[in-house]
Amino acid sequence: MADQLSLFSPDEPDRAASDALPVGPATVASEVLELAMQLPHHLYMGTSSWFFPGWHGLVWDRVADEATLARTGLDAYAQHPLLNTVCMDRTFYAPLDVSQYRAYADQVPDRFRFVVKAPGAVTQSWLRGGDGTPKGNPTFLDPVHALEHFVEPCLRGLGPKAGALLFQFPPLGRAQLRERSRFIGRLHEFLAALPEGPLYAVEMRDAAVLSRPFFAAVREAGAHYTVAVHPRLPAVAVQAAAMAGSGPGPLVVRWNLNPREEYAAAKARYSPFDRLVDEDVSTRESIARLVAPPLAAHQPVFIIANNKAEGSAPLTLARLAGAIAATLRAARTL
Repeated sequence: MADQLSLFSPDEPDRAASDALPVGPATVASEVLELAMQLPHHLYMGTSSWFFPGWHGLVWDRVADEATLARTGLDAYAQHPLLNTVCMDRTFYAPLDVSQYRAYADQVPDRFRFVVKAPGAVTQSWLRGGDGTPKGNPTFLDPVHALEHFVEPCLRGLGPKAGALLFQFPPLGRAQLRERSRFIGRLHEFLAALPEGPLYAVEMRDAAVLSRPFFAAVREAGAHYTVAVHPRLPAVAVQAAAMAGSGPGPLVVRWNLNPREEYAAAKARYSPFDRLVDEDVSTRESIARLVAPPLAAHQPVFIIANNKAEGSAPLTLARLAGAIAATLRAARTL
């Protein structure tokens, strides 16, 4: 798009960094640097994972394959002025140990913070057996398992670079939804049993769970609701209204998926994720309005964008950063 905010200079990328490196940071345009300087230091913006070859020229200074970027791209990613967090999705599928977390922490500057997904072993209410039939998950909402396999190694390995510990619950299934109050009670007990201190965030995929008892349970346990953009959930403004009364505390927002698309279809349409395909100005403005109060109250705000939101997560964040800066400026003039 001709008027699309550029994340890189029209000149060739600066290759002063050693060419021995597999990948370096793309050279960003001056307006992106100026925009980054307008944003509060407690605003953390980033993407879901980072190893996308299509970001060449946006985040990377050269062409590299996915395996190379997964191994060595985080250092270059963290040098982008708008990208000071990232969501570690791989932890949902298998837990990491302290040394693995520490290896990630060593690749990013002190200002960087990670959003880390809890293992699905804690947040999936059911599993598939060897014959493919669903069965109950014995470690679902087990605080001992979560502490041993997620919270403790994450905090020890990342140290102060641990930003938000995210418990993302996939669709619970009909049995759990029939007993929503029981799930909410178990969720409260689970969160309350975790050690105080970290920023715990809860993200759902079932709109039916988003009720006053649910928000009260999360809040009373010392955790925070994650506002997520997803076809299974209400619009951002509706979620914001439902969580009203929680106060301008820390906030986590995840712009996961175009609300009119399914995941596989969005992936196919948007690949290689190098341009905005379906701009969602309404959601962008809703997020900007949502995050303004906690930012004004000097509370940390984490915003994670997925490529499947509009087509390219870095470009989504650039547009969103501009909207947030404009919203904060307008608020200061009132």
